[in-house]
Amino acid sequence: MLGTTTFLAVLLSCSAAFAQSPEFNEPWKNPNAALAIDPFEGNNIEWDKLASDKRVVAIIHRATIGDRADRKYAERKIEAKKRGYKWGAYHYGKPGDPIKQADFFLETVKPEKDDLLALDLESTDFDKHMSFEDARVFINRVKEKTGRYPFVYANNLVAKAILEQFGADDLFARTHLWYARFKRSVTDFPVGTWKTYTLWQFSSEMNCAPADRAACLYSVPGTDYDMDIDVYNGAIEELRSRWPFDK
Repeated sequence: MLGTTTFLAVLLSCSAAFAQSPEFNEPWKNPNAALAIDPFEGNNIEWDKLASDKRVVAIIHRATIGDRADRKYAERKIEAKKRGYKWGAYHYGKPGDPIKQADFFLETVKPEKDDLLALDLESTDFDKHMSFEDARVFINRVKEKTGRYPFVYANNLVAKAILEQFGADDLFARTHLWYARFKRSVTDFPVGTWKTYTLWQFSSEMNCAPADRAACLYSVPGTDYDMDIDVYNGAIEELRSRWPFDK
């Protein structure tokens, strides 16, 4: 039988090995890895230039923030789908009635069968952002109305807090994780609620300066330095076939 110290050492070693797996080490450098962008009305997009990057196959656009609709959402959905991009919509959760927010989100998005849905849980400051309990209500409401669970967008702090509060919770664990971490590699992913990410937002204005775009982890043509860029945990054709991840 392993002693406690030895067991903990083995456990930590396994956790470290998992976090060092390829999906946590600059996966965007793999030329077969699919990429997505997630703009909002403040981000510029030059569509013809964007089209030159064949690895960018999906767009997840902010549709609503609290009780306000994004002013560019509707027109960009039409343009993106016309150009063959996979399309998704996210709601930026704010304090307030989560049922009203979910209904407003769905009324704004009017989701089609191939539209991915997501909830942005921006931080653990629940005076400024949606609480986890309200998030659970929101998620259940979307599931009730659409038959599927939205992705959950969470940075490392939020993902860790959800794990500590809910563990391998039946609800959060049924969602896909859209992970926000602006680093080249991750060695401390909080495994539990989610085993890994489905999408990883790895680049944005958080780690990309307008004066030195060459230093950015990745630059998407037709966008400015502050564009959020995501890598899919898989290949381009796999993303196309699995989208909108409703099974």
